[in-house]
Amino acid sequence: MSSNTAGAAVQPDPKTPIPRQIPYIIGNEGCERFSFYGMRNILTVFLVSSLLQYLPEADRAGAAKDVFHTFVIGVYFFPLLGGWISDRFWGKYHTIFWLSLVYCAGQFCLALFVDNRPGFYAGLCLIALGSGGIKPCVSAFVGDQFDQTNKHRAKVVFDAFYWIINFGSFFASLLMPIFLRSLGPAIAFGVPGVLMFISTVILWSGRKRYVMVPPAPPDPHSFLRVCRTAIGSGAPGKLFAAAGVAVAIAAFVLLPGFENFVKAACLALVAVIAFGGIGVRLQLEGARGHHPDEAVEGVRGVLRVLVLFALVTPFWSLFDQKASTWVLQADAMTKPHWFQSSQMQALNPALVMLLIPLNNLVLYPAMRRFGIEPTALRRMTAGIAFSGVAWVIVGGMQLVLDGGHPFTIAWQVVPYAFLTLGEVLVSATGLEFAYSQAPQAMKGALMSFWMLSVTIGNLWVLVVNASVKNAAVTNFIASTGFGVTAFQMFFFAAFAFAAALAFGLVARSYRVVDHYRK
Repeated sequence: MSSNTAGAAVQPDPKTPIPRQIPYIIGNEGCERFSFYGMRNILTVFLVSSLLQYLPEADRAGAAKDVFHTFVIGVYFFPLLGGWISDRFWGKYHTIFWLSLVYCAGQFCLALFVDNRPGFYAGLCLIALGSGGIKPCVSAFVGDQFDQTNKHRAKVVFDAFYWIINFGSFFASLLMPIFLRSLGPAIAFGVPGVLMFISTVILWSGRKRYVMVPPAPPDPHSFLRVCRTAIGSGAPGKLFAAAGVAVAIAAFVLLPGFENFVKAACLALVAVIAFGGIGVRLQLEGARGHHPDEAVEGVRGVLRVLVLFALVTPFWSLFDQKASTWVLQADAMTKPHWFQSSQMQALNPALVMLLIPLNNLVLYPAMRRFGIEPTALRRMTAGIAFSGVAWVIVGGMQLVLDGGHPFTIAWQVVPYAFLTLGEVLVSATGLEFAYSQAPQAMKGALMSFWMLSVTIGNLWVLVVNASVKNAAVTNFIASTGFGVTAFQMFFFAAFAFAAALAFGLVARSYRVVDHYRK
């Protein structure tokens, strides 16, 4: 993978300290992540045991998974809105601050409406808007605190950023299930609300220290304007754009009803982005003369990044099911009476906090001594493959459970280790990679596309869960000799292995660029 540096090279000073304002952002993120994972990691258990009690017992687990993954889809869809507002109107700091207040309101709704489905779901919607809206801005805001003179410090800070995320997640995963069991859902959902308020206060406290990169003014050569010009410059572009709109409309027609709206909307979005992107790619040269060469090449670069992002979506399909499918599997395993199934999720952030320094201080230097450079794209390729290994293991454990044999929950440590290694290699790496590949005017937007890959990953989960309700599909699964859950686990493992292979092949020809501020 070759490298191309944007602008004149500036020699960084190795003694340059980390910017003074970084601790405010890190502290804000740690409290916010405790808040988010505190409610997220007890959501499936609460839905099955309380809010969905009106359903027949056999239907509760499936309904809880649908609610959970629909919520996650919303959380990672709204970064598109947050990135757009940040880049065009409010700037990153003000977008984070105002949407954090919306986030606080959503958390307190959960605590107030634990016995009221409409009120509780309204709280989930507000959290999806607030949490999702700030996601692309926070990580990009971290990057804005660096320039060419101290960018060598950015990797350390991005790793610290990801480490504090998991620090908050660890204690939330460990404590909130205990609060839910011992103190009830109102307290268990109220505590994350208080932490979100503290997070907002910490952010506000550092307001006079931050580097505030202003939002870009209206740009006649923006990403969308160049895309529109390219599509309109020839018949192939118009044909693909029309096909994307037709598929989007078909998604709403074939999936009618409020309960299918999220799936239809996501499928429509995928169709528009995929077909529209192909149309732009085919006709991009038609935008030259109407827009500067720099803008045209910027769009070409973004489209190339989006191909990589699309191939990351299977990883998120696997990763986010640790809070739904893996929790439900843990319920069927033997465990001490004082241990809650959802507490197993605390293992993930605990392993992350160990693996990040282990990789940076031991693994990566050892690889370099053997002449292997652990580039961002190589790490992400390996991470996707490791997630597939984790799901082969949980599939094997499910076969044992389906055979009626008792199985201790301690064995889930093994797949958690592989999945977490995959997470460190994909997610922590992807945050910095997405920032570094984005031109300044569209950093928030490209970070939003990175978040959108999580939405699409969770969409695949909903699609697969819906497919097993089809008689033809269930008959086919039965003919294989596997149970439905075990078959799905092996399917997702194969999905990840195929994605890792495709990602690695595409990454071989990807040209890495450097878009840190000069």
